[in-house]
Amino acid sequence: MKNKNKPSQNLIAWRFVLVCVMLVSVFVALIARAAYLQVIEPDKAREENAKRTVRKETLHVQRGMIYDRNGKELAVSVPVVSVYADPYALEKALKKRVLRQARKNREDHVALADNETALKVRTQALYQAQARWRELSDVLQLPTEQVNRKLRGNAKRRFVYLKRQVTPAVAKYIRQMRLPGIHLLDESKRFYPSGEIAAHVLGVTNIDGIGIEGIEKRFDSALTGTEGLRTIRKDAQGREVQVLSEEERVEPEDIHLSIDHRIQTIAYVALKSAVLTYQATSGSAMVVDVHTGEILAMVNSPSFNPNDMSTAAPYKRRNRAITDLFEPGSTLKPLAILAGLEYGAITADETIDTFPGWMRLGGSLVKDTRNHGEMSLREILKVSSNMGVAKISQKLPKDYFVGMYQKAGFGEDTGTMMIGESSGLFYPNRRWSDFEIATLSYGYAVSASTAQIARLYATIGAGGISRPLTILKQDEPQPGERIFKEEDTKAVIAMMESIFEKGGTASMIKVDGYRAAGKTGTSEKAIAGGYGDEYVGYFAGVAPVSDPRLAVVVMVNEPGGDVYYGGQTAGPVFAEIVSNSLRMLNVAPDKDRVAYVSGKNDDA
Repeated sequence: MKNKNKPSQNLIAWRFVLVCVMLVSVFVALIARAAYLQVIEPDKAREENAKRTVRKETLHVQRGMIYDRNGKELAVSVPVVSVYADPYALEKALKKRVLRQARKNREDHVALADNETALKVRTQALYQAQARWRELSDVLQLPTEQVNRKLRGNAKRRFVYLKRQVTPAVAKYIRQMRLPGIHLLDESKRFYPSGEIAAHVLGVTNIDGIGIEGIEKRFDSALTGTEGLRTIRKDAQGREVQVLSEEERVEPEDIHLSIDHRIQTIAYVALKSAVLTYQATSGSAMVVDVHTGEILAMVNSPSFNPNDMSTAAPYKRRNRAITDLFEPGSTLKPLAILAGLEYGAITADETIDTFPGWMRLGGSLVKDTRNHGEMSLREILKVSSNMGVAKISQKLPKDYFVGMYQKAGFGEDTGTMMIGESSGLFYPNRRWSDFEIATLSYGYAVSASTAQIARLYATIGAGGISRPLTILKQDEPQPGERIFKEEDTKAVIAMMESIFEKGGTASMIKVDGYRAAGKTGTSEKAIAGGYGDEYVGYFAGVAPVSDPRLAVVVMVNEPGGDVYYGGQTAGPVFAEIVSNSLRMLNVAPDKDRVAYVSGKNDDA
């Protein structure tokens, strides 16, 4: 019996040893594999694990808001949706459907999968047979060829925009279509509630939300902020289990402008009406607070709608108030008189003999429209006498006279920080002839922007203190530099009030409720070799005279027809802006006759 059981016991022992060896081998292999993955090549394992569990989330930020000085929104960001495609995912989905259909038709789908040419033909045929791609073109309002080119032009691409910033209704419809490889992306779009009224000040952003003009470009980095990034780990159910890293987003800044939207609207409506009425090429106007240098309004016509750039031609987008240069004409005559008073060559009660109404300087002629004879300084401004200011300019040293224009800000920018601002054309260090000095006194031999003239009148209104203009709201008045004596500026302001009197260049202009001091200006436009037959009309001034608060400048470029003088074209705009703006600011009327609007309680 012992001999019969011995082979069976040996067999059992052999099997036991074999099983043990196999188990040990398996464990050794597992240990070796684990050691290889964790010690010799751990990065690959981590990478594969990260692909399945680690996700990065972008913390988006909306572009900052732009407000006027009273907190009214001038530029806001609204959520929109863009449609994009993943051509690679689309190609993959089409191939999968072709192979599934082949398998259903009992074809050799394995061989078809290996035959790239045949598979490509079948895939394209399936794409063309599906009407939903043509439906996608229709709902996006894009040519079918353009959509096909983006979807099928390069099957290796992973991202291509189909259309940016579609309406919510379109986005909802596309989401319901459930098209393979078609996705929606949440974005934001800039919206400007004031439309064309403040377009030149605000500027615009491009479709990617980057500022390309105006305030949007000037303060682009502040308005943009910085997106944040969270790196997290998720489990198999998609639940967040660990935050690996987190970069906080930097919130954008909001910009508060000095613009008063109410005054901006008043100025724009009045200017646009004048440009249309007088068939002018263009126009611009500015309103400045003389106490702070803040720009309360900056308008241009023609303008454009920043919410619809399809009609925004380049000539409409130019901020003419700071870029376009013209010779200011008679609006600079108060500066010539100020220079004479400052130097002491004349006194406020002095008279100037302009007989016989003309004179020759260096072979060139300076003249008035007629002989005014002996005139006071007030009368010189009242009738806008070239002879009067020219004779005053000849009493002063040339360097001093030219230096006063330089101190007033001509030849340099006004400090607005606006993109594209011009410093004008003025060369104080060149040699000046007597005739050139005379022409400078009545606004020629210098080219300036509307903003530079506004700065001059803001200086006069501030009692001789010059401040840089600013487009940003100020908590405290900007520090200024006194360039004129206060008594001299007050005397000139009183003189400028005369233009509204009978016989003055603006006798037909009435500023309801307020005393205003102004100056008309009409300059011929320079052409090659001299001057042409086109004109620029100006009206500049300050109000109220009793305690100046606003400086207003209006420019009307190339008015058509026979009416082209500044008092006729720009004067009514000045009057409307001044009277309505001062009421908006609750400035008490300083004129005996005040216009009231009849109502239930006869409120002003």
